[in-house]
Amino acid sequence: MSESEKKDTPEQAEFRAHCQKWLAENHPGKPPVHIPQGALELSDPAALKWLQTWQKSAYDAGMVGCDYSKETGGGGMTECQAIANQEMQSARTPFLPNIIGLGMAAPTIYFHALDEVKAELLPGLLSGEDIWCQGFSEPGAGSDLANQQTFAEKKGDSWVINGHKVWTSLAHFADWMILLCRTNKDDKYNGLSYFVVPIKSMIGQGVTVRPLIKMTGETGFNEVIFEDLVVEDKYRLDEVGAGWKVAMTTLAHERGAGILVTPSAGGMVTEEEKGASIGSAGSLIDLAKQSYRNGKTAADDPVIRDAIMQLMIRQEGFRQNQRRIGVKSLNDHPMRLPLQFKLVATEIGQDIAQLAYEIEGAGSSLYVNDENAPAGGQWPLAYMNSFGVTIAAGTNEVQRNILGERVLNMPKSK
Repeated sequence: MSESEKKDTPEQAEFRAHCQKWLAENHPGKPPVHIPQGALELSDPAALKWLQTWQKSAYDAGMVGCDYSKETGGGGMTECQAIANQEMQSARTPFLPNIIGLGMAAPTIYFHALDEVKAELLPGLLSGEDIWCQGFSEPGAGSDLANQQTFAEKKGDSWVINGHKVWTSLAHFADWMILLCRTNKDDKYNGLSYFVVPIKSMIGQGVTVRPLIKMTGETGFNEVIFEDLVVEDKYRLDEVGAGWKVAMTTLAHERGAGILVTPSAGGMVTEEEKGASIGSAGSLIDLAKQSYRNGKTAADDPVIRDAIMQLMIRQEGFRQNQRRIGVKSLNDHPMRLPLQFKLVATEIGQDIAQLAYEIEGAGSSLYVNDENAPAGGQWPLAYMNSFGVTIAAGTNEVQRNILGERVLNMPKSK
């Protein structure tokens, strides 16, 4: 019995047993199509459909949205989502495709939307039937999030929205968007309001979505243009001018510091990865044993061995640090560890991918779909994608500022 299982309440123990049994009997198995490394790189409709089917089955089994109220389409349970996440990841399941919906839109809607809007939108979001995207970044508003220029004008009982969003992951598949925009041009922060707006159903009727091709060849990013999009007032979250406050709920959950645990699965190793668990420091051991230079394996190099062990220590230290969140006596500041999550996790992931790149040597120049590429060319792909996650949810430099100012009480930089 694991340490987590020992701490389960009777309700949680029963739920864990249910998850284990269901996953043993209903694992989706080998995907019939190519599945990318993460949800934000999805570009094939067939891959999305297969993943949506998996998320819907996990939702129907009670493992997605466990801690949301039954009235909003959830399981009505207490602190059970983390258990479901543990069991799905232990079973090496596919990831859940509606990552923005689950991690950002759902908690924001749950805490700030009208009851009728919660009941309308959350069941389809949690089940994965409706895909969501995030409308925050603009050509002139990224790390300076409050510099929003997309404008919503009140006309009768509706709002008319005009503006331009960019770096919008999954917008090419999205049914809905969480949208931060300006409703008052005279006040930078109090002039912001927050909406949920339809995307797919309004293409050509006020919404234009244009894919952005990354250097990896993937098209997960998009730009979204609004031209006189009409949205009902009921889809405004919280009060007019409270957009900044609502956005903080979104960002807290995106950065791993929110109240609700985000449903999360993953760990499945695809054929393209040739057995490598991309993102795991431990998988670098096998990669080093299979990578040759000057007649010897990379694993024979003491410098490489030391570098792998350093990353394994960092990754395990990070995992153990996360366990401290639930022990109040081990937390000198309630937000220290949650706020570190995004910063530390993304930089460890990037360093793992970079070391894999170095271990492969010349082989790292071989990309995906090359039959001679080590690990199916997945490590170079992971390294290129690693830069994006250090920027998302506020750059890691911004995250360091937040930790310095709010946790360490350091003065603001000028």
